[in-house]
Amino acid sequence: MPGIGPRTAQRLALHLLRQPEEQIRAFADALLAARSQVGQCQRCFHLSAEPLCEICRNEERRNGQICVVADSRDLLAMERSREFRGGYHVLGGLISPMDGIGPELLQIQPLVARVDREATAEVILALTPSVEGDTTSLYLARLLRPFTLVSRIAYGLPVGGELDYADEVTLARAFEGRRPVE
Repeated sequence: MPGIGPRTAQRLALHLLRQPEEQIRAFADALLAARSQVGQCQRCFHLSAEPLCEICRNEERRNGQICVVADSRDLLAMERSREFRGGYHVLGGLISPMDGIGPELLQIQPLVARVDREATAEVILALTPSVEGDTTSLYLARLLRPFTLVSRIAYGLPVGGELDYADEVTLARAFEGRRPVE
């Protein structure tokens, strides 16, 4: 599983093997139920057991802003910051010609239609600072500029990070994203 190293996987497997059979069956049933009950929100494509996810159902979050992320993990990371109070749109990945992922495989057309339909004031691109993320951001900006303001979150140094450990691209982006001291 992603994010689980060999040692953690071994510990989890050994723990599960020590559990009573009833608990293992209940765990397996819970996994199967989650897999069958959880789908995608019809509006933003985030994970949801309902036709619309909790965020899209929240009327207070319809403020004319849509934050575009690659996947639901990114959406959850943005939510942990408690800074963004608008809606989201989950693309389902990033454009990556090397991996055979073109714009047609992502939820880009529904985003364009949604921006037009909902009279969105701003689309905020929150995509990974990588070749694929930059490619996807440029593609989306070109598509969406006729409809709305398109911005991108700033990238730079993490809080508590040391300058001498930062790579050149991170430092360059930190300079690009600078703002006046208040």
